[in-house]
Amino acid sequence: MTVTGPDFLALQVSDLERSANFYETLLGLRRAPVSPPHAVVFATEPIAFAVREPMPGFDLDAVRPWAGAGVALWLHADDSQAVHDVLVEAGVRIVSAPAPGPFGLTFSFSDPDGYVVTIHDEV
Repeated sequence: MTVTGPDFLALQVSDLERSANFYETLLGLRRAPVSPPHAVVFATEPIAFAVREPMPGFDLDAVRPWAGAGVALWLHADDSQAVHDVLVEAGVRIVSAPAPGPFGLTFSFSDPDGYVVTIHDEV
């Protein structure tokens, strides 16, 4: 038996449509043709990404302001600076400013539930 690696990633969010619209409108992610009723799955590659209602018994308010503490979520973009500029224009909190690094121009922002997401533009 062998585990081959990550295959699916979902963030538990307080308002499903607000978060889905955030990722769709500001980051340009496209919704997958099919999602379960409690989630919005995006057509991302190579790993599927989704936002979902909290699992039964999970209290998202109990982990604020540190939603996702200890998890590093990185998303690839064709143009990190352009994504950064759209987020700034929309009033999104930028956690770390764009800076060159081993994965291209990289910056981090905070999503509506406080998850810190890093954007980079080189693979």
